[in-house]
Amino acid sequence: MSEHATVLLNEAVDGLITRTDGTYVDGTFGRGGHSKEILKRLDDQGHLLAVDKDPQAIATGEELARQDLRFQIMQGSFADTKAALADKGIEKVDGILLDLGVSSPQLDQSERGFSFLRDGPLDMRMNPQVGQSAAEWLAVAEASEIARVLKEFGEERYAKRLANAVVTERAVSPITTTLQLAKVIADAHPAWEKGKNPATKTFQAMRIFINNELGDLEQFLAQSLDMLETGGRLAIISFHSLEDRMVKRFIKRHVRGDDLPAGVPVTVDQLNRRLKSVGKAVRAGTTELEANVRSRSAIMRVAEKIA
Repeated sequence: MSEHATVLLNEAVDGLITRTDGTYVDGTFGRGGHSKEILKRLDDQGHLLAVDKDPQAIATGEELARQDLRFQIMQGSFADTKAALADKGIEKVDGILLDLGVSSPQLDQSERGFSFLRDGPLDMRMNPQVGQSAAEWLAVAEASEIARVLKEFGEERYAKRLANAVVTERAVSPITTTLQLAKVIADAHPAWEKGKNPATKTFQAMRIFINNELGDLEQFLAQSLDMLETGGRLAIISFHSLEDRMVKRFIKRHVRGDDLPAGVPVTVDQLNRRLKSVGKAVRAGTTELEANVRSRSAIMRVAEKIA
């Protein structure tokens, strides 16, 4: 199993922290790379709350919490961060970090069902104890629903064709393993991209759907400004265009302020601008790309609350 390499480690923490005695949230703890670096930058008055769905991540986080009293972790979605803060009596924080990627251990453990390269049960749940597995959904979903998921969340051009292939195959034999699904998709896919597994978009789409990843992100963004102190920062690392588009549009909307009809006589101060962008979008540099191929699709955007 490969060690998890934290993407944009220094860039993310540099963009996030504005005060060493602040309170911060790592909404996607994973294996703790970002959290450990944040804690290194905080003084004795600083505090960090981490969140993750994955039971293995929680176990890692609980060990860190025993070692560092400035740190706490809770199991759940980052979409529930506002409620988690309220439960702990925290009204506002100085920064929130999200790393929306899947961790290397999740990909590399065949029993998690995230990878089309390793055979294992077709699960794909970030928290295997909650909700419907990918295999359970695939066994009952209509072809039209499967096609919608592949097209909407995977931007798969041949979604309908692949969905029909899945429905045909499951009538013969239930699709319960990762390599079984990967083979069905590979056999049915008419246009393999050079250097890219034909099942890539299908697995991405199903993982996003099963874990409600875009719904969680939408809910988080809607609440994020209420959680931040003025001067507090959002740092969000995305790994595919659907996530990044949501983040980019959210930041742009609040940087621009109220969208009023042309000619309405208002001053800049009356536009209700709530964010300012911090720098440009950040991608992994050459050194990181050479060391960690999974960083190639990462893009980070940072914004600061101004009102």
